[in-house]
Amino acid sequence: MADTAYLSPEAVVQQQLDAYNAHDLEGWLATYAADACQYQHPATLLARGHAEIRQRAIARFAEPDLHARLLRRQVIGQVVIDHEMVRRNFAEGPGQIELLCLYTVDAGKISSASFIAGPEQLDPPGTD
Repeated sequence: MADTAYLSPEAVVQQQLDAYNAHDLEGWLATYAADACQYQHPATLLARGHAEIRQRAIARFAEPDLHARLLRRQVIGQVVIDHEMVRRNFAEGPGQIELLCLYTVDAGKISSASFIAGPEQLDPPGTD
C-alpha cells in the first residue's frame, strides 16, 4: 500500500532549508529522492543521486557562516521556487550570493533542483 501521508511540496522544501541552515548534511540530503538531480539552470547537470549530491555539499556544509535567508517563496503545484540570499565563506573571503532555487517535489521528496546564481558579493574589507 502506498504511503499517502507525504508532506506538501512547500513543507519538504522548508525542511530542506531548515536542515541547510542547521548544517545538517544528512537531514538535508534526506529531503532529496535517492535518484534526485541538481542542475545549474537550465540543464547543466551538477549531481545525480545521493552520493554525488552529498559529495558536492560536504565542503559547503563545513563553511562556518553558511546560512540561507529566504526572501520569497512561490509554490505552483509540485514546484517550489525560492529566492534566497546565501551567506558563504568563499575562497576570497566571506560574503553572500543571491540564488533562485527551483525545486520539483514528488512523493514527498525533492526529485529535481535547479539553481540560478547571481555574482558573489564579498564583504567589504574590515567588516566582521
